[in-house]
Amino acid sequence: MKSGKMFCALESCKDADFWREHPFIHFDASARFGVYEILAVFKANSADFPYHEIVNLDDEAEFEEFVSHCKAISFYDAVAIAVYGDKLITLSI
Repeated sequence: MKSGKMFCALESCKDADFWREHPFIHFDASARFGVYEILAVFKANSADFPYHEIVNLDDEAEFEEFVSHCKAISFYDAVAIAVYGDKLITLSI
């Protein structure tokens, strides 16, 4: 959406209190609905961390490295964990 309304609530996730009250994202796309626990909230320069280019994390070490990096740069320590094989989504504004 060009209006900015689709992911406007993501900006609120930077606030730890907001995240504590809303630790899950309900995502509906093309008739597929998912509930995702927030693993990390961070601000990143896509040139330094091209998270948007990562489509598949088929290798366990690559998966662990991605998750570790996201958690390391997160605004706060989320209690969520991800294990190899979990489905991840990355949303940005």
